[in-house]
Amino acid sequence: MTLFYILLGVFVVLVFFAIGIYNKLVRFKNRTDESWADIDVQLKRRYDLIPNLVNTVKGYATHESSLFQKVTEARTRAMDAGSVREQGEAENMLSDTLKSLFAVSEAYPDLKANQNFSELQQELSDTENKIQAARRFYNTNVRDMNIAVETFPSNLFAQMFGFGKRDFFLLEEGSAERDNVEVKF
Repeated sequence: MTLFYILLGVFVVLVFFAIGIYNKLVRFKNRTDESWADIDVQLKRRYDLIPNLVNTVKGYATHESSLFQKVTEARTRAMDAGSVREQGEAENMLSDTLKSLFAVSEAYPDLKANQNFSELQQELSDTENKIQAARRFYNTNVRDMNIAVETFPSNLFAQMFGFGKRDFFLLEEGSAERDNVEVKF
């Protein structure tokens, strides 16, 4: 009879241990999903600002139509991206085309002085900062989730309950965002 109670006690401890690991995995999954939703909100805000910015620049730089088309195509590709990896690649392409758009604005002093353009540029810059912060938060949660999914003993339960690794939201290899910025005075 004592052996029965010992086995029952061990079984109960194992059940509570499994419940604890399962709950930890669910918590990591939900944090990762929530942080991706934060990125999604900022990207939506960015996508909404871009047409206004393009239209403002169009009034000053009418002969730059190929650039406007590239920005629009990059925005569409980013909005239609499916996986985290595709989203990262599309966002990198969109960032590059936006840099080109801002470079064009440098050639038009009247545009740079335009209050609407300045406000849109400031809003977009603020949104870019929020996207970076959301990306860091997401990648932190992905890291925690991936550690839990890959380490023993939680990896056994992760496989059993269908939890898997997530992709990081990364910058493209060789991206201009990784390069050092040259500052001259």
